[in-house]
This record gives sequence, C-alpha cells and structure tokens, in this order.
Amino acid sequence: MIKRKIGESITALCGKETAGRIDISANVFPGGKDAALFNDEKEPGHSWENIESYLLEMNERKRASRFAKRALDITGSLLCLVFALPFFIAIPVLIKLMSKGAVLFKQERVGLHGKPFTFLKFRSMRAGQSDEIHRKYVKELIRGAGSAPAAGKKGKAGAGQKVYKIRHDPRVTALGRFLRKSSLDELPQFINVLKGEMSFVGPRPPITYEVNEYDIWHLRRILDVKPGITGLWQVKGRSSTSFDEMVRLDLQYARTWSLWMDFKIILRTPLAILTGKGAY
Repeated sequence: MIKRKIGESITALCGKETAGRIDISANVFPGGKDAALFNDEKEPGHSWENIESYLLEMNERKRASRFAKRALDITGSLLCLVFALPFFIAIPVLIKLMSKGAVLFKQERVGLHGKPFTFLKFRSMRAGQSDEIHRKYVKELIRGAGSAPAAGKKGKAGAGQKVYKIRHDPRVTALGRFLRKSSLDELPQFINVLKGEMSFVGPRPPITYEVNEYDIWHLRRILDVKPGITGLWQVKGRSSTSFDEMVRLDLQYARTWSLWMDFKIILRTPLAILTGKGAY
C-alpha cells in the first residue's frame, strides 16, 4: 500500500510517462515475524498504531539497556580509580622526573553526536610538541582507506599496510613508550567515563581534525554509540588494524551491542594489553 501511494505521488508530480521509468522498491521494517504487524492491507486502520507501539517498545528497551550500561560505567570506573590509585601516585612522579611539562595530556576529542569533550591521558610525549606529524599521517591514512564499507577496497591502508598509530613516533619519551605499550597512559580516561563523556566499551574517540577527513559512512562511528576506553578494535588488533577495518568493527559493535558483548570485550582487554599487540 505504501509503495502504491508513493507511485501515485510520483505519477502526479512527474506524469505517467516519466513515472513509468522510475523503479520503486520497498522493504518492511522490522522484517521476519514482526512484519505482519505492519501489513496495513490485511489489517487496515491499525498499521500506524502498531508502528507507534513497536517504536515505543523499542525505545523502552534501549532506555533500559542504556541505563544498565551507564550503571556499569559508573560502578566500574569508580572501582578502577580506587584500584589504580598507586599508579596515579607513581606515574605522575616518574613523568615529572623524566621530562618537563604537565603530567596530564588534555586534548579536545569528539564524543557522541559530535559533542566535544576534554580527553585525558598521562602525558607520553615531550611537552610542546607539534601535532603536524600526526595530522599529516591521519590525513593520508584516512584518504587512502577506501571510500565505502561495501566496496571492499582497502587502498593504501588495506591489508595492514598502514597502522592507525605512528610507529616509532620521535615525540614520545622512553617512559611514554612503556606507558603506551602497557596502556597505563589511558588510566585517566576512567575520569571521562565517570563524567559520562565516555563509556567502558565503545569506539575510540576521534580528534577534531580526524573527523574533518571522514567519509560520510565513517561518521556513523560517532553517531551511534558513546566512545569507549576499549572496544572491538582494541581487542582485535589495536593499532595494527587499518582505518576502514577499525570503522567497520565500530559499526559492527553499534549494530550488535549487548551488555554480554561489553562483558566479553572487557574480559578480552587484559590479554590485548599484556601481549601489547598493535600498541606503539
């Protein structure tokens, strides 16, 4: 019925001859066993009620899931901050002893729905370093990563030819290399989680100049879910994963998310950290 109405509207707008050259396809959402709920030809007058009821039910499910995820984030981040207290004492002392500058590295990142926030890490670079080297690297990486997820093209960044982080970054200190390898530089991000800017599990939060280079389909990674400390990308290769593959993993996570998936990713994260796979 919906398809017929669209066809009639196009005919009225463009004329019968032009409309005849236009092919219209339609899909019912949701599919499968729920499709009958929206068959307005079998049950005329009830389809919009069914749609509204279904959407309200789905929204309630999502609300409950989001609440559970946020409860996990608050509880987990508080526990981690307590247990990591010795590191919050020792690491700043070591940073101060080995290089001049602030203990914390603060950077504007892009959060859920494009909202900016101040991202926290222990400083792993020498103070006052330019980000030009990283800007250029990220630009080349993203532009060479392929134009669409369905195309299957990897370009310069495909098949692991390019990694997400710069290998042997000259700006990083000796202590910084250890902190990055062990992921200890990321401990302050539990503060971001506690504040609600990040989640335990989700896509890596991008830098503003990174987002400026995104293709349209890349943007979904900051529209669907809140950024996280760990995620599918981190446990499936971390920085050794190409950019397009990282985005695909982020979209896969958003599409199939569940609390159980979060627990599995969290449980797999320590192994990824201990092996140091893909960390630079």
